[in-house]
Amino acid sequence: MFDLTGKNAIITGSSKGIGKSIAVAMAQQGANVVISSRKADVCEATAEEINSMGLPGKAIVIPCNISDKTALEMLVEETRSQLGQIDILVCNAASNPFFGSIKDIPDDAFEKIMNNNIKANHNLCQMVIPEMMERKDGSIIIVSSIGGLNASPVIGAYNISKAADIMLVKNYALEFGQYNIRTNAIAPGLFRTDFAKALWENPEILKQSTATCPMKRIGEPDEIGGAAVFLASQAGSFVNGHTLVIDGGTVV
Repeated sequence: MFDLTGKNAIITGSSKGIGKSIAVAMAQQGANVVISSRKADVCEATAEEINSMGLPGKAIVIPCNISDKTALEMLVEETRSQLGQIDILVCNAASNPFFGSIKDIPDDAFEKIMNNNIKANHNLCQMVIPEMMERKDGSIIIVSSIGGLNASPVIGAYNISKAADIMLVKNYALEFGQYNIRTNAIAPGLFRTDFAKALWENPEILKQSTATCPMKRIGEPDEIGGAAVFLASQAGSFVNGHTLVIDGGTVV
């Protein structure tokens, strides 16, 4: 029921961290995965690593800067050219260029967060929805964050964007569930990724984070991939509009 054989998946921000974990897990279940981020060389290395594992699925590389709508269109068009139909879309790439009080965030940083974390996801959904409607089949996963469920004195704008992603998921789920398109979110807690390094490499912040987690540790990237497989596969065929929190129990 977790089989993804022959499915084609776009995964943004998949050269490392959580995105890479999702790409590996989906390839393990037979999906063909698009490794995409801004840097082509890092994407190539990740794709080569996946393809050298001897998995039933394969990885191809299509670099993309999510802040550029033309680049997003190219990502979708090139995926169709190389693989065919798009069965799964995972919007994982995000930005957080500011760490501090929301009263001090510059306009350009705020706009970058909103553009990359909300608008880019919305644009990608718009681009793949028509073919999924025609087939009456598809799975969209947006990687949000438990930050979308809580306020923060240091990453407030990021949390606002992730809250918006949760509502984006609900709205797409409501509108397009009738076409058998399932749209869901994954909301990770603190994971050991380069993206979240500011929150775990500082011993004091790490101590605070693990103190509020019942499991008394942070997550590892490999602990995310299986959840994405569940949401994209037949196992999650009636899951729609849901936000799956993966945080070791922190929000409780």
